Amino acid sequence: YYIAENLSARAEEFARLLDQMQGGKTGAREVEATISRLFTYAAWADKYAGDVKGVPLRGIALAMRAPLGVIGAFCSDEAPLLGLVSVMAPAIAMGNRTVLVASEPFPLAATAFYQVLDTSDVPGGVVNILTGTHADLAAQFSGHADVDALWSFSASSLSQQIEEESAGNLKRTWVNNGMARDWLGSEGAGRTFLDQATEVKTIWVPYGE
Repeated sequence: YYIAENLSARAEEFARLLDQMQGGKTGAREVEATISRLFTYAAWADKYAGDVKGVPLRGIALAMRAPLGVIGAFCSDEAPLLGLVSVMAPAIAMGNRTVLVASEPFPLAATAFYQVLDTSDVPGGVVNILTGTHADLAAQFSGHADVDALWSFSASSLSQQIEEESAGNLKRTWVNNGMARDWLGSEGAGRTFLDQATEVKTIWVPYGE
């Protein structure tokens, strides 16, 4: 919530920055959607813990949603601020740490947003933002044993490379297969992001004779 409030206080500044970078007039709309998305995932943070399942035997099964650990992500070029936040927010809301590679052509949106994070009491190491060429960094992320999951929404054709090179260390992957995503619409948010940011751990609890 605090991140959203601090971004809201600088909404006009970020809207101007996005318009200047992209040469358009949609910056205000993107910032508004970004703030809304932060509030949405802040509300989800304590509401996606798991479920209780009935089993044929005498007992119950607790299906608990657990964070993956460290999630690396190549962010979208189409919406340099909204795309980054749409990846970051569900990941940290579910208890993960993130290493985010900013949009290649518009990295200033991410570096400016880091100033918001710095004043929002986000613990050190929870959100890490890198800038650079996605194709050059893909191999490093795929082969890194301390990255538990790797997402790619990059405009670069990285999907096949990421899936092949992540197989050796059983890294969980989520890639766009070269397809653009509507970050302002329903594709940019929802339970799919929460599912991808967690894994289900089942606890069996027997009872009775």
